[in-house]
Amino acid sequence: MGKKYAIGIDFGTQSGRAVLVDVSNGDEVATAVKAYPHGVMDEYLPDRKTKLPPDWALQHPQDYLDVLSETIPAVMKKAGVSADDVIGVGIDFTACTMLPTDKDGVPLCFKEEYQSNPHSYVKLWKHHAAQDEANKLNKIARERGEDFLKLYGGKISSEWLIPKIWQILDEAPDIYEKADKFMEAADWVIMQLTGVEARNSCTAGYKAIWNKHKGYPSKEFFKALDPRLEKLVEEKLSTDIYPIGSKAGEITEKSAKLTGLKPGTAVAVANVDAHVTVPAVGITEEGKMLMIMGTSTCHILLGTEEKSVPGMCGVVEDGVIPGYHGYEAGQSCVGDHFEWFVKNCVPAEYTKEAEERGINIHTLLTEKAEKLKPGESGLIALDWWNGNRSVLVDVDLTGMILGCTLLTRPEEIYRALIEATAYGTRMIVETFRESGVPIHELYAAGGIAEKNKLMLQIYSDVTNMNIKVSGSSQAPALGSAMFAALAAGKENGGYDSIVEAAKHMSKVKEEYFSPIPENVEVYNKLYAEYKILHDYFGRGANDVMKRLKKIKADAYK
Repeated sequence: MGKKYAIGIDFGTQSGRAVLVDVSNGDEVATAVKAYPHGVMDEYLPDRKTKLPPDWALQHPQDYLDVLSETIPAVMKKAGVSADDVIGVGIDFTACTMLPTDKDGVPLCFKEEYQSNPHSYVKLWKHHAAQDEANKLNKIARERGEDFLKLYGGKISSEWLIPKIWQILDEAPDIYEKADKFMEAADWVIMQLTGVEARNSCTAGYKAIWNKHKGYPSKEFFKALDPRLEKLVEEKLSTDIYPIGSKAGEITEKSAKLTGLKPGTAVAVANVDAHVTVPAVGITEEGKMLMIMGTSTCHILLGTEEKSVPGMCGVVEDGVIPGYHGYEAGQSCVGDHFEWFVKNCVPAEYTKEAEERGINIHTLLTEKAEKLKPGESGLIALDWWNGNRSVLVDVDLTGMILGCTLLTRPEEIYRALIEATAYGTRMIVETFRESGVPIHELYAAGGIAEKNKLMLQIYSDVTNMNIKVSGSSQAPALGSAMFAALAAGKENGGYDSIVEAAKHMSKVKEEYFSPIPENVEVYNKLYAEYKILHDYFGRGANDVMKRLKKIKADAYK
């Protein structure tokens, strides 16, 4: 038998990327990236006329099809690999990223009559306009004593599926009525490849309040939210949930024409970008937390027991690796606020210097920030530019920088923003430990982990922990390729367990980051100040951030 390959496709916030992987050793043979033509729609719909309210974030499903049609043929062409030698395909996605479709899986936004209605499009993970619905859901769940709350840190986020569906019902009941299905974008893409609706247990468990043993919450609970939601599960979701690592179906004749793959090629059940990365860095046991650092950061951890951790995004049995409880936490704004800063706050002289030196503006700011000692700037920031996911679970919180003077320089602010994200991660780590979930080691993956050594060193200093780094620049796509090999099975050149696949295909760099004792000492002092601000603004002592958001919303009207 000759070399066999698997393709993993990672659907991110701004783009989709495919990687062709040698199944025997995990080597990435070819990579292709496709930026989404429509990008993230947070101001206007594609018509450029329909303006979106604050806190909206939409995508267009056509972009996902473009990723399939362009990146898959590209990686096979680059590598000179025949479709006959590709044994499987796997995908991962941001989540919760959901869309309404008709009974055949056609997105409502594809239909002319709904193209000017924002609710017909994909609601991206960072769509935060369903906070009112999330607040009502949590209040009713607490009043009813719903058991599921403890599995989600005490709160269901506005980023998750049910609040987003409820927002559609509240604001666009016609779209709710016309939608035969509300689907995760990940499951929708799998449906395009296989012709089969095979909803995955990862997004269902973490984002849709589904439980392996109990299923979804009761009809009575949904009725208590809104009588019109009583039959939501039966009418517009699905109780047929497929475990991760299983085979969803095979490439159809139609999708073969779209992708260049061979009909009958195995397609894995979809997964979430953060969760699929865990085996890609070789984590198959408890005590090791993975940070997937990009636009946002997701923190994934395996445990042998089911514990309730305040502010976690969820704990799901078999949600990451079979046989373990998979824990998720996260930070909603990481790469996003560095991007905000360089777009809006960097003076022309810095941009000019970067251009003259032929380097990226982020590289320049990192170089300048690296020359600063911990605490030298006199600044401290809160990492809430896009709300707080863990441990406060509150999208109405906003960012803050404290300590600015007329002498404050851009690199000082840039470093303070890096440090803020590190403090947020330390808050998450400490909360897990206090709840009886052990964490001994940190791993990092994603674009930021790949590019920014200063950031990883700061994280190591702030947490006082060693940090290992993914050996793949496309770790989620590699993880998806591993699950593709699992879907194909050993008889076709793949694997029969994800643990076995991880032994052969995972990638971790030999270099790692260790805490610098003198930096740890300073950061302990700064973190103590962060905690005071975190609790003061985040736990109800001063809700000024929420009052300001209300004034802003009123002004919008």
